[in-house]
Amino acid sequence: MHGQKIVAAALLACGAAASAQQSTPAKHAFRPADWYKVTTVSTPAFAPDGGKIAFTVTTVREAENKRHSEVWVVSTQGGEPARYTAPAFESTNPRFSDDGKTLYFTSQRPGGRGTTWALRMDQPSGEAFQPDGQPRIQTGSFPADRSFAIISQGQGGGRGGRGGGGRGGVPSDSSSDTSATNDPFGRMQPMARPPYNAITKPENSARFDGRQIVDMTYKGNGQGYLPGPRTAPRTDTLKPTQIYIERPGQPRKQLTTTTYSHRDVVVSPDGKWIAFTADAKLRSDSLVNAERDSIAKLPPDRKRDELPRNDSEIFILPVAACEAQTADCKPRMLEHAGSESQIAWSPDSKRIAFVSQPSRFKNQRLFVVNAAGGKPQDILGSWQYEPGQIRWLAGGQIAMITSTGGSTGIYKVDPDSKKITTVLGGRRQVSGVTFDRSEQHVVYVSTDLTHPTELYVATIDGACPSGAQGGCERKLTSFNDKVNAEVAWADADRFTVKSVGGLEIESWLMKPYGYDASKKYPLVLYIHGGPHSAYGENWFDEFQNLAGGGFFVLFTNPRGSSGTNTEFTYASRGDWGGKDYEDLMKAVDMVAKRPDVDSTRMGVTGGSYGGFMTAWVTTKTNRFKAAEADRMISEWTFWYGASDAQGLTEGEFFGKPWENQVMYDTLSPIRHVSKVKTPTLLVQSEEDFRTPIGNADLWFMALKKQGVPAEFVRYPRSNHDLSRTGEPWLLVDRLSRLRQWFTYWLKEKPATAAGDR
Repeated sequence: MHGQKIVAAALLACGAAASAQQSTPAKHAFRPADWYKVTTVSTPAFAPDGGKIAFTVTTVREAENKRHSEVWVVSTQGGEPARYTAPAFESTNPRFSDDGKTLYFTSQRPGGRGTTWALRMDQPSGEAFQPDGQPRIQTGSFPADRSFAIISQGQGGGRGGRGGGGRGGVPSDSSSDTSATNDPFGRMQPMARPPYNAITKPENSARFDGRQIVDMTYKGNGQGYLPGPRTAPRTDTLKPTQIYIERPGQPRKQLTTTTYSHRDVVVSPDGKWIAFTADAKLRSDSLVNAERDSIAKLPPDRKRDELPRNDSEIFILPVAACEAQTADCKPRMLEHAGSESQIAWSPDSKRIAFVSQPSRFKNQRLFVVNAAGGKPQDILGSWQYEPGQIRWLAGGQIAMITSTGGSTGIYKVDPDSKKITTVLGGRRQVSGVTFDRSEQHVVYVSTDLTHPTELYVATIDGACPSGAQGGCERKLTSFNDKVNAEVAWADADRFTVKSVGGLEIESWLMKPYGYDASKKYPLVLYIHGGPHSAYGENWFDEFQNLAGGGFFVLFTNPRGSSGTNTEFTYASRGDWGGKDYEDLMKAVDMVAKRPDVDSTRMGVTGGSYGGFMTAWVTTKTNRFKAAEADRMISEWTFWYGASDAQGLTEGEFFGKPWENQVMYDTLSPIRHVSKVKTPTLLVQSEEDFRTPIGNADLWFMALKKQGVPAEFVRYPRSNHDLSRTGEPWLLVDRLSRLRQWFTYWLKEKPATAAGDR
């Protein structure tokens, strides 16, 4: 399959020796307007019998300046997929009922109650309808015979495992509006009304049209301004998550009544035991929350934050005793140092697999323990990557859906031999991975550098399904075949660079359209956001945009990137612009030596953290002849007050600005702007609450005052996600401007006069 091809990584050697690589004459270079032609496939769902797959198809309606989503269905045996939802409405997130006779999906339709709609799968050509009552969908945890379901339910809080938890007891509706007829402020706009606990009130409620704020969380990227509650917070919403059992034809029965929440609730295949994670000392949610809130008020302490933690443990309950409400319904702990999550029972119900992390900044590992007790065993050995999402398969092996640097795939590990084998690997990224009930087949969305997303199905055990082409997987959709035949997508060579401290930095060099090894081409360095994001082996419009314009595109995953392991992800903590900068420059140094790279015509660009780093790079070196700073940060103290994500720098910079002002100041590019000579394009969304536009205002003014060539493009009706989910016309305009900017400075402008404008 195309996603499994291996591209040579011998970067320096291939530059001069490679023969001229010409694109197919029938194909043209990517143009910004080609973006409108790309289809996105997502959210696949197996029918219970494994015979069909429902999924979401998203296209762009250029004339209407909008994306359009529909639910389609395809047979696992192949054939043409069929659209199941009406094209006049937006429809997403398909899921089947337990018996497979009903297909549920999410849609906003006129006259509807809520967003859940349904189609009859046993009655062809039926109209969509809204189901009465709660749809019976495959939720909860089931034993092997599916005779009952174990469900966790509640509004509990407490701190969960990694990525889980959050504070409980917070009302879901932050506006908490009141419709009381005697409310003197009831006719005002939500943000104008005085929130609960406000001291001041409008002099004239009919005339005040401003915003009144008393809470810190009054804005959110993509959400805009968030009204504060109008009434006192309710304390009766602190309801810990409890465990329930649901048998066919019987009412749901509550099995636990505790002051702590039960998380990751999973029933054993034989139906005898329930495993869950909870606070290691089974403390109440309110106590756990109070402790966390108290610690948050302490001065920053890096040593304390990096200490080993034991926030959660795995506990086991007997199903029969809990259903009968006898005294034997008591949790038994499987003790292990670290915070546990992702419980998975072995098929014989004798062992449990789980993911554990010794502390917040240490790597996650995969463990197996006897359900009866004993010492958990790390089964990943020297494998440098983390387990990702795990699932114990019927055949006795454990599946891991995980990233291995810039690629994502599916792997199996034998818990006894600890041998790891690849189910779906290669240079690509898979997502939306879903197993059928037999655990013999898996459906997923796949993409690589030269192919947008399509839907695939494969077998888990390696046996090829009937009719498979090029391996044990079958491509089920071809939505992008037409655009693939029209556009010459650029491919990239993957290589690694050894950087400071011996860390290997994964990098790629994408060739320009019409590449000829005997010629020299300008190069643009791309820097990703986050910083805990990552570039990878997937089709990406921004890279194709510049490659189509005749540029080499260099992209890397410096320290701080995700996808390898936690320790690498947090290796830049407290050192932004330090070793991560060196990682980037070492990759640039390597490719600049190539005979086909014009090292006198190089540019740099990036968004969010990449926007910060782009500005930072131009304060450190003049080797780049043009820059584009997207969603940038120029002054960290201002950013802290204006952003909706203060927790980022509180963790990365070891405290709030007044607790570590030196770091906030030292790492602010504006403190070093006098060194900048690089012509810079700034692109910013006017409704961005993640990296607010004031940062770009400050940087633009500083550059212009110093005579540095600069342009500033501000997009209306757009937030931090413009480049991913923004209005199509604006998104494509942005692609075009990036290409125009680098074309002017790196191709049209004489190299010796790049900074003279």
